[in-house]
Amino acid sequence: MINNFIDRMRLPFSKDKELRAALYEIFGFYPHRIQFYKLALMHKSVTRCNEKGKPLNNERLEFLGDAILDAIVGDIVYRHFEGKREGFLTSTRSKIVQRDTLNRLATEMGITQLIKFGKHTPSHNSYMGGNAFEALVGAMYLDRGYEACMRFMEKRILSQLINIDKVAYKEINFKSKLIEWCQKNKVKLDFKLLEQSREGKNSPIFKYQVLIEGLEGGVGEGYSKKESQQLASKITLQQLKRKPQFIDAVFTAKGNRTKMEEEPVLTVPDTEQKADFIIPQAKDEGTAPVYSDKVEEKKVVVKEKKEADEFDFSDIQATPKEVTSEDIIAASMAEAYKE
Repeated sequence: MINNFIDRMRLPFSKDKELRAALYEIFGFYPHRIQFYKLALMHKSVTRCNEKGKPLNNERLEFLGDAILDAIVGDIVYRHFEGKREGFLTSTRSKIVQRDTLNRLATEMGITQLIKFGKHTPSHNSYMGGNAFEALVGAMYLDRGYEACMRFMEKRILSQLINIDKVAYKEINFKSKLIEWCQKNKVKLDFKLLEQSREGKNSPIFKYQVLIEGLEGGVGEGYSKKESQQLASKITLQQLKRKPQFIDAVFTAKGNRTKMEEEPVLTVPDTEQKADFIIPQAKDEGTAPVYSDKVEEKKVVVKEKKEADEFDFSDIQATPKEVTSEDIIAASMAEAYKE
């Protein structure tokens, strides 16, 4: 309190009294080393360099502030939600320090109006507010220390501007929700980059579209891949919820795809080898097998039997008959008369 009173008495004589007064409204104290805060409000599109020729912008302070915010918010969330699991704590911290939340805080607190940026950088660039907020936390850490940053986040942000209990149970990761829904329903999901361009010199723009089972879903446009995919996911979830014909088409496409995957393209070949080329042989006990000679002998016997069938041997007797001369003459006469 005494330090703030002394700083306020010095304010009318300060060179940067407007900036100091504005920062007092934001933080609740007057800065001591104003150069840190000036640098935190300088966007990279401003082409300024130091004596060594290195660019002057808020990127380094943004890096520092990001680390400080993670530690402070993690500390606050850990103490506020006793007994909660690590996954819940991580999710809650991410919701508080994510770019969209910090950008809204920067707009609500008037930080966005203090940022200095180049002529070709659009004022609606969604990066600038959140980046400047992180950079100012980094400047505060260098100027006042960790405890000052903790008081600012605990007394100012998470008491007056953010309802920590409400944000903890608010689902805002639309891409994560869409991925989870697709996994539960075994639906194929893709994000297709439709266009990538630049707005001015420093602001890339991404346009993504969601494809579910090859069907076109929502289209999102933003200044980062994450932002555009989040928006595309949000629109797709709204379509799935509000348009029954769209969700029916998705499951119809899924059914056609899975049916094609389940039908075999070729019959699986048999691995057993058939022994149909082996001629079965009759086996006699105590007799060695006979190969080619046996086969030839069998063929000869069959042939002789076939020829014998063409004649009648029924009159053949084991004991030959005695033939007389009279029998021979009689047979000859009979044969002559037959002709």
